Amino acid sequence: MFHKISTKLLILSVFLLTGTAVNGQTTSINVPDEWQTFAERTDYRQTARYPETIAFARRLASSSPQVSFTSMGKSPEGWDIPLLIVSEDGVSTAEQARRSKTEKAVILIQAAIHAGESDGKDAGLALLRDIAVTGEKRALLKDAVILFIPIYNVDGHELFSKYNRINQNGPEEMGFRANSANQNLNRDYLKADNPETRAWLKLWNEWKPDLFIDCHVTDGADYRYNITWEYARHQEMPSVLTDWMAEHFQKRVVPRVEEKGNLLSPYLQFADRGDPTKGIFSFVATPRFATGYTPLQNRIGRLIEAHSLKDYRSRVRGTYDLLEEMIREAGQSKDSLIAANRAADESAMTRGKDEQEFPLAMSIEREPSRQYLLKGVEIRLEPSGVSGSDQTIYGNEAKDYQVPWYDDTKVTRSVVVPSYYVLPPQWTDAIDRLTVHGVEFFRLSDETELEVEGYIFKNPKWADSSFEGRISLQAESETVTGNRVFPKNSVVVPLAQRASAVAIHLLEPSGPDSLFYWGFFNAIFESKEYAESYVLEKMAARMLREDSSLRREFDEKLKDEEFAKNPRARLYFFYERSGFKERTGIYPVGRIVDPEVAKRLTSIGLR
Repeated sequence: MFHKISTKLLILSVFLLTGTAVNGQTTSINVPDEWQTFAERTDYRQTARYPETIAFARRLASSSPQVSFTSMGKSPEGWDIPLLIVSEDGVSTAEQARRSKTEKAVILIQAAIHAGESDGKDAGLALLRDIAVTGEKRALLKDAVILFIPIYNVDGHELFSKYNRINQNGPEEMGFRANSANQNLNRDYLKADNPETRAWLKLWNEWKPDLFIDCHVTDGADYRYNITWEYARHQEMPSVLTDWMAEHFQKRVVPRVEEKGNLLSPYLQFADRGDPTKGIFSFVATPRFATGYTPLQNRIGRLIEAHSLKDYRSRVRGTYDLLEEMIREAGQSKDSLIAANRAADESAMTRGKDEQEFPLAMSIEREPSRQYLLKGVEIRLEPSGVSGSDQTIYGNEAKDYQVPWYDDTKVTRSVVVPSYYVLPPQWTDAIDRLTVHGVEFFRLSDETELEVEGYIFKNPKWADSSFEGRISLQAESETVTGNRVFPKNSVVVPLAQRASAVAIHLLEPSGPDSLFYWGFFNAIFESKEYAESYVLEKMAARMLREDSSLRREFDEKLKDEEFAKNPRARLYFFYERSGFKERTGIYPVGRIVDPEVAKRLTSIGLR
């Protein structure tokens, strides 16, 4: 998913290497022929297209009162994004679930956000059938409500081709990674440019799930694991949730899934893609990723990464087993899970009250490391007559390696949380993003002068090429404090709210996926007025006559040969010092940090 395989392998060798796949996995039992999924009917050679998937989902809903079929929203091409809601008592809305006499864990599962990675779709449909039709897994609903999105990236799913996933061993044809607008939807969670993302955020805000699971397929290298996993577990995640996962996922779920014939590992990101034995790094997902976003909403985001070189059956069944056991554990331990989520929400609502330091970005530390037993295959390096460098050759023989695992992180960027952010009303795109993310805010009922802390930027540098449809931005910043007049209808964002981490990542410009980074505020660097040379010539001569220190500064500047040879630069030197030059780079978002100003906001007109 996040990295590509390190060498070019012959297609034949890829299929031979899958002989290292895990054996002895469980299968669904007592499944009538007419209820086999498309993947099962084709012996896992193929995966269903959109119409067949929708037909199967509708048939599930019409055959069981426990299943509701609906649309999460529309794709860019206008197709419905399917959503299945499965519960013991047939609830079909978040409001019905909240009114239920027995509180249950709400689990949101999504598949095919990268539409060529269809494993989660086929695993999830089989599991829901085994719950609602054959009844084999019906007990999973005793304490859980399941929301399942079988195809998140509908448009990309229908760009079917056998050439979409060069590193992947089956199915024979599959969808495309990006959507029809060529956007990678698993980079869109914070900037929320795409209709699929906005539909997902609407669903999230309605249900506020207790657990989120995102199904993928990973590349990278060959090894014996058929399933790898990850979740936020460093400074970006509330500790009460990492503690819950350490106890309930790592100690309970992983062993049960391996007992079913799978081999699991934490997500493998290699220090050297050409040589897996040199060590692995943990992955820290920023909020552009699904499982990097849910911690901002005080929820666990569980990533499933099936191994692309394993055969499709092994990957789908491994995903099935992990989904089943994760649902079972979340249901059986619902009280502690819900309590942990509530504690995380309550902690988020204390932000902005006592100058808390908030981590914005982290990096993996090179030291220290600990030893990790990598269950791999034999590896050798051979010179390549094609690339001219060494190529990595993976063999069929199982082999274990003791490798360093770098799993410690350090915070590289942080910020003291203000009491409020204030944003003028003309920045409508930024305000829209606050709205779709469910961030609470108020508006000033009148023009108001406030003392705020803010940022002034200089030396902006835009990326050389487009990334996910945007030209990203970085700049040097200086923190300033002073009075600023905010117009009527300016947005006031209190940080004492459950979505405070979302607001911070959106509005703090140094955040890795902030609105500033994605270019929402590019206009602050644009000058709109300009000066004619004939006007500047007269003004410069007068300024030189009247200001001896300015003359000395100008004479010193003339020692720069490039400057001295540039007439416009010489005139612009005076324009910048004239008072006519517009101030650019002023970040429009103000930070309320003074407690007295914060108190005042509670007494002035807000609506």
